[in-house]
Amino acid sequence: MATFLWVVVFLAMAVTLEGMRSAGGEADLVRGLPGEPPAVGFRHYAGYVGVGRKEGKSLFYWFFEAEQEPEEKPLVLWLNGGPGCSSVAYGAAQELGPFLVRSNGPNLTLNAYSWNKVANLLFLEAPVGVGFSYTNRSLDLKELGDRITAEDSYSFLQNWFRKFPRFKSHDFFIAGESYAGHYVPQLAESIFEGNKEATKGTYINLKGFMIGNAVLNDETDQLGMVEYAWSHAIISDELYSAVRKECDSFKEEEEGGKPSKACSPAVKAFLQAYDDIDIYSIYTPICLSSLSSSRRSSKLRAAPHLFSQHEQWHGIRSMPAGYDPCTEDYVKKYFNREDVQRALHANLTHLTYAYSPCSEIIHKWNDSPSSVLPVLKKLMNAGIHIWVYSGDTDGRVPVTSTRYSINAMKLHAKEKRKRKGWGGWRPWYYKEQVAGWVVEYEKGLTFATVRGAGHQVPVFAPDRSLSLFSHFLGGRSLPSSRFSQLN
Repeated sequence: MATFLWVVVFLAMAVTLEGMRSAGGEADLVRGLPGEPPAVGFRHYAGYVGVGRKEGKSLFYWFFEAEQEPEEKPLVLWLNGGPGCSSVAYGAAQELGPFLVRSNGPNLTLNAYSWNKVANLLFLEAPVGVGFSYTNRSLDLKELGDRITAEDSYSFLQNWFRKFPRFKSHDFFIAGESYAGHYVPQLAESIFEGNKEATKGTYINLKGFMIGNAVLNDETDQLGMVEYAWSHAIISDELYSAVRKECDSFKEEEEGGKPSKACSPAVKAFLQAYDDIDIYSIYTPICLSSLSSSRRSSKLRAAPHLFSQHEQWHGIRSMPAGYDPCTEDYVKKYFNREDVQRALHANLTHLTYAYSPCSEIIHKWNDSPSSVLPVLKKLMNAGIHIWVYSGDTDGRVPVTSTRYSINAMKLHAKEKRKRKGWGGWRPWYYKEQVAGWVVEYEKGLTFATVRGAGHQVPVFAPDRSLSLFSHFLGGRSLPSSRFSQLN
């Protein structure tokens, strides 16, 4: 009888524990989000997850189940960069989430090309100090960098899966853009290393990652940025020659690799060339109503070392704003509404500062390796599925930078020569039109361009970005024929 009673108690405890775990997720279910379109057929959750060994760090997330059969779809974590910019304010609300903030009005727009059509989507605001994510220790804000961001994001995932155990066994992917070219590979490496000693309860089923207009390698990012500006008629022949001749990264080894006194004024003139256009989308208009404030922004942004030392760099607009160049202003207003914060279970501690798409309280970034190419090589060799994509109208991390970076890895294309191109370089198609160009390399890396898109590809090419994402998840090559049925 005693044994029977102990079994009953054990089973009751197990049921209670599972119920607590389920309740942990269900407690974050979003109900009554202001402006949400009617009759939405999927659930979404938002709230906080504690991270790290120390008390007081909490990262904010917004999670959308797939529109159909979420139990069968992969789970994808999306990260924006900066460092210090919000994946909720940008990725979720302006790019690829199901609800887009498209005006000053109260209503959200249903995104016809949301990525939750093919996956469960998880957006994370990291590190602390970004968006609604916070810490109770002010010292934490002075210790931030790539390492802590990766550690806390990995801790977040472990704890999030405890909150949502039903997604634990799903295929897991990471995606992101811009400075997430650091975040995503670094987090993937943390997962890869953690999985070596993981138990069944802590193993993460990482399959691959995808990064767009990604900061990868300072030297080649820098070179590509200057060549892009020259080739797109933004700077003169004389200025291009001056930067190439006078600045350290472009000097020949026998010259000592040190910048001359003429380098600083040349770089200043280079940055000023972007004063009147959007460096992140060189052919679209800028938001005139917020021009003065955005030009004087103190938001932290990473840059190749040649540019980061110049004050003018910090006057460059923080992020592109899409077809409506004032969308960022709408987003900031929306997430500062008290009724929105209540619905999202956000700002529970009543932060002393307003919500901002890019953090205004992070002023120092302690570690940022000059290159993440070794991490890419390591994970490629481990069989991790990697795609890199590039919107080709971005001047900040242009397609030239990405091509130079990938070339520095000395990879070999799967096919040396094709009917429409050399070295495996070929067009890919969407709805019978060329959507961009693509090359597939050995060991699992694919590089694709998206024609006519700026830094935030899903903003400028939502339909093609969804096609790109779907093929990535499915491990399928992008359509090689104008009349392919797999668009």
